[in-house]
Amino acid sequence: MPPMPSLRRSFGIIGLLIGLLLYAVLAVWLFAPVSRLNPLLQMPIWLLLGTAWIIPARPLIVWIETGRWRGGPPDPPHD
Repeated sequence: MPPMPSLRRSFGIIGLLIGLLLYAVLAVWLFAPVSRLNPLLQMPIWLLLGTAWIIPARPLIVWIETGRWRGGPPDPPHD
C-alpha cells in the first residue's frame, strides 16, 4: 500500500493557487496604466511581471517537497 500523501502538499498547492490568483489580479490591475506607456517601456515591465512570481513561489515549492523553507534534506516520513 503506498504511503498517504502529507497535508503539506495539499496546503502548499492551495497556497500556490491563491498566490498566483492574487498575482494575476495585480497584473490585471496594472494593465491599464502600463498599456498607456511606450511599447519599449512596456516590454521590460511585462517581462519582469511575467517572471517575478517565481521569487515568492520558490520557497513554497521547496517547503512542499522537503518540509523546510530553505531546502536541505527532506524530513523523515512519519509512521
